[in-house]
Amino acid sequence: MSKRDYYEVLGVARNAGEDELKKAYRRLAMKYHPDRNPDDATAEASFKEAKEAYEVLSDANKRRAYDAHGHAAFEHGMGGGGGGAHGADINDIFGDIFGNIFGGGGGSRGPRRGADIGYVMELDLEEAVAGVEKRIEIPTLVDCKPCKGSGSEDGKVETCATCQGRGQVRFQRGIFAMQQPCPHCGGNGKRIVSPCKSCRGAGRVEEEKVLSVKIPAGVDNGDRIRLSGEGEAGPAGAPPGDLYVDVRVREHDIFQRDGDDLHCEVPIRISQAALGDTVRVPTLGGEAEIRIPPETQTGKVFRLREKGVRSVRSRSTGDLYCRVVVETPVNLTSQQRELLEQFEATFVGEEARRHSPRSSTFMDGVKSFWERMTS
Repeated sequence: MSKRDYYEVLGVARNAGEDELKKAYRRLAMKYHPDRNPDDATAEASFKEAKEAYEVLSDANKRRAYDAHGHAAFEHGMGGGGGGAHGADINDIFGDIFGNIFGGGGGSRGPRRGADIGYVMELDLEEAVAGVEKRIEIPTLVDCKPCKGSGSEDGKVETCATCQGRGQVRFQRGIFAMQQPCPHCGGNGKRIVSPCKSCRGAGRVEEEKVLSVKIPAGVDNGDRIRLSGEGEAGPAGAPPGDLYVDVRVREHDIFQRDGDDLHCEVPIRISQAALGDTVRVPTLGGEAEIRIPPETQTGKVFRLREKGVRSVRSRSTGDLYCRVVVETPVNLTSQQRELLEQFEATFVGEEARRHSPRSSTFMDGVKSFWERMTS
């Protein structure tokens, strides 16, 4: 029997473009595919014929040879269209069309793992820096104890009659054959004969789960800790999900954290700033001393090395930065007020400028500003 013209097989004109060829082949492939026409030799032959025609006409070199010599161009080489340079393209198109429709590698079988759980844990700064172990209670789904998570009263299961144990069912939607998990067995392929009375066949029950969570030293706000297998129990004995603990560090009364460094403000008296002094400052590991040199201005920052946070990742330790703030005295006694008035009286004329460099610079700037405004 002589072969039909390839253009006739695909139902396209001889000047058809690549997209038109592909659409024609897809249409015929869906119509005659063996999965849609089981035990139909005529459909199978039509499918092979369409595939052979597309293999030739989709290859520019083969198409030129076919246009010039017809089927004779391949009598001593191609041998009926099997193989060829476009075999991979055919498979790609075939996969695009049928990969999901006919279940060619698509879709998951069996029950999915349990859901993951999120938990927000609030910590004091001291707890985050030093590490802590906390007990938490989480409402979750756990394996039913009487049936050990199987959902069966007596442990007996039978093959699902709907999907015949495949876990997937196929249905027709227009010209497409679709596949989805079986609604009666949940994709497991098995059906419980006598459901457990405690969990009603679900294999899981709601429960407050108590866990002890170890928080490593050095965690920071926004860090996440994963506890594998501590999430919800999976359905029908599937693996459980995971628990994710998100760390939130409360604001501290003294310290502000910046990465592995700590910052704090240290108030000092005007006399300490002017004369110098040694002051004690808090750290997370106890007290430390900083030496205030004479004539220290407010805002001066002193660095205490390795008095910050030990990193949970690099294990290096940050620093503590102490910013001194010169505090104006309040609730003065009459003697203190008198002494300050005497002290203030010494700042007269040009002598005052020598003792207040920042104030002098500021006043010079103000004077220059007003001169520019009035000129």
